[in-house]
Amino acid sequence: MRFLHTADWHIGKKLHGYDLLEDQKKSMKDILEIAKKENIDALVIAGDLYDRSVPSVEAIEAFNQQMIEMNLEEKLPILAISGNHDSSTRLEAGAPWFSQTNFHLYTRLEQAFTPIEWADTQFFLLPYFEPIAARLYFEDESIRTLQQAMVRVVSEMESLFAPNKKHVLVSHFFVAGSEKSDSETKIEVGGLDGVPGSMLSSFDYVALGHLHGKDALHQENARYSGSPLKFSLSEMNQKKGVWIVDTEPTISYRFVELRPLHEMIEVTAAFKELISPEFYQNINRENYLQIQLTDRAIIPNMMNQLRQIYPHILSVERVNGRDEGTKRQTNVQQKELSPNQLIATFFEEMTEEPLTEKQQVWVADALQNLNELERRK
Repeated sequence: MRFLHTADWHIGKKLHGYDLLEDQKKSMKDILEIAKKENIDALVIAGDLYDRSVPSVEAIEAFNQQMIEMNLEEKLPILAISGNHDSSTRLEAGAPWFSQTNFHLYTRLEQAFTPIEWADTQFFLLPYFEPIAARLYFEDESIRTLQQAMVRVVSEMESLFAPNKKHVLVSHFFVAGSEKSDSETKIEVGGLDGVPGSMLSSFDYVALGHLHGKDALHQENARYSGSPLKFSLSEMNQKKGVWIVDTEPTISYRFVELRPLHEMIEVTAAFKELISPEFYQNINRENYLQIQLTDRAIIPNMMNQLRQIYPHILSVERVNGRDEGTKRQTNVQQKELSPNQLIATFFEEMTEEPLTEKQQVWVADALQNLNELERRK
């Protein structure tokens, strides 16, 4: 059979305060188009469907609409699990009748020991779980860490292996030796931050979720799909997409890249260049930008000016820092400023934005109160 491996959709996530819902809707639709083009037999989603355990109404509506298109309209079988960002209790609502349309959504440890057989393959869907869930399931008080739990979990799965079939594990955890990016939530249970890859060697393929880079793990039988979108600046140079996995004659896989609605790019330039039409008309200003500013001098109202041109600025960093000479000159000039002016100047230097009229009133009132207190002493 042929299946598509994806994970970490994080529907509802924001990037430096920017709403990603439209970007996510596009990536989900693109995944469906890839699934249709590749003529896959099933879609595997390895956890973190949502970004929060209590997702917004808009996030739920976006996911529901996508499942309608994928599962009900296109009749695409879906094999999915809950991740550490998901609420297993909320996700499993409706799961009993989802399965009637070949939408298999597992959210509890005990479900992992009921494999789903499809063509020549057995799928073991192992949702994110805490060691206490394994301790209760196996009635074994010695289970205190994820690694101890996985020894028992894998052993029980192996006892269910059907001969002459491929065995695929779908799960959501950290495999020791993998590389993280800044956007993943650290999973650490019982002092142990993952399981060794050797523990997964009995499976023909391990479809992993949790880490957001497709190259986070280099293991022949295991892959992270990575997230469909870039969720942090540390992922700027990563390629995002999905794995297409074939089970015959032997397991093979290839990566299909996704093109985002808005790319994440880095721009290095001086402030005058950035606000020049000759410069910004030659780039896509709707992209998410990390700006490396070459200026050393203080630039009044810089962020407000830049945001009028570039609506999706993620950060602005100075390549060489601020000009210390300018700072020293400013310090001399500040000796002649009034307290109100000193506060306004300091605020603008720290935030790169001027005080609002309301803030100026607060400063004036505070200084007046201080003066009155001084007079009373």
